[in-house]
Amino acid sequence: MKWATFRTVKPYTAQGFPAPISSEGSVVLLWDREQIDAYRDGGPQPALPDVEDGADLLDRREAAAVLGVQPRSFDSYKADDRLAGHAVVVCGLEHWPRAALRAYVATRGTASAPQGRPKGSGDMVPRDLLPGRIAELLDADPAVTAAQAVDVLGVSISTAQKHLLQARAERIAEQMRVNPGLDADQAADRLGFPAAVRRAAVRAARELRNRH
Repeated sequence: MKWATFRTVKPYTAQGFPAPISSEGSVVLLWDREQIDAYRDGGPQPALPDVEDGADLLDRREAAAVLGVQPRSFDSYKADDRLAGHAVVVCGLEHWPRAALRAYVATRGTASAPQGRPKGSGDMVPRDLLPGRIAELLDADPAVTAAQAVDVLGVSISTAQKHLLQARAERIAEQMRVNPGLDADQAADRLGFPAAVRRAAVRAARELRNRH
């Protein structure tokens, strides 16, 4: 099915649909391809491996658990050269091999500390990459909150709010452009934006339209 249909119908909420393999609480959901193929074809779903493997790719939350730290703390550790070189991007999100994380744990006390951003700088994702990452979060969940963006991207709450507002306003304005019969509120409703953020996004979208 088309992406827009998938996002609207949400087939992954149906009984019997394979459970996500992304970590609990993750904003971006990931599934095992073989399990999805089996579900589509009506066949038995293959079991996931029940043993840990060094090649397993772990997301930010899972990697933090291996290091025994909180996800926000892991944002500084991942900048260390011993981890940064092993990062693999899967569907827009960074993952790390379990073996690399274990090796880092084993040597963490013998080398230099992680070279993260200066304390208080807040933003962990480069600013020029933020619009794309924010867009991915909105694609996955139009109701994504600033707090969730902070947790996933490691940015400050003010930066998350600013970029989410801008992205929602641009999407509302684009909906109005391609569907001239829609007003801003209708466009926001079609996009699935929640009431809690709609007013500010609609106002910003109207300002964008007026400027153009």
